[in-house]
Amino acid sequence: MGSNPETVSLHMQGMRCSKGLKICCGVTALLLIILIVVLVVLFFTIFKPKDPDIVLQSVKLDGFKLEVFPTLKLNVSLGIVVTVENPNHGSFTYQNSTAFLYYRGNLVAEAPLHQDTIPARNDHNISTSLTIFVDLTKFKDLPSDYSGGVINFTSTTTLLGKVKVLDLFKIKATSYSTCDLSLFVNDQTINSTCNSEIKF
Repeated sequence: MGSNPETVSLHMQGMRCSKGLKICCGVTALLLIILIVVLVVLFFTIFKPKDPDIVLQSVKLDGFKLEVFPTLKLNVSLGIVVTVENPNHGSFTYQNSTAFLYYRGNLVAEAPLHQDTIPARNDHNISTSLTIFVDLTKFKDLPSDYSGGVINFTSTTTLLGKVKVLDLFKIKATSYSTCDLSLFVNDQTINSTCNSEIKF
């Protein structure tokens, strides 16, 4: 029995469509792989995350009081402006957080940090305030540090948030910062040195 010409024609057309579909899918998959490779290369070269720089811009001494009765206490109120320099190509939006201030490993103050966004490749000011209120009798080294004219503190801050890359992707990130602060009693000024790191 001979083959029907129409059946053979339809079979050939089906084979051509199937072959064309496979080629189309193959090209699409190849383009997707190339796009992913390009994005990964860009992320780890041009868009490679860099640690932000933190600069203590200004510290306003709102209050400084030494109480001697009924117990020896130190009360210091500070208004702080910190500049965060973001060298990355992505903005960083962080949640509400808290900065902690320590004296010789002991927590002596907390400062609230409200949710905000640090723009890409830009500087951003963060303002906050804190009050240090300590009982000098509980810190044996504090009276001698006070008499010596310099009281050293350490502050730590952890910011949880997301980095926005190319206005397309949002990646979870955490920024860690540590600052060493020196309060000079006589002229009531503060010097600082800060280190920061961002992790994904």
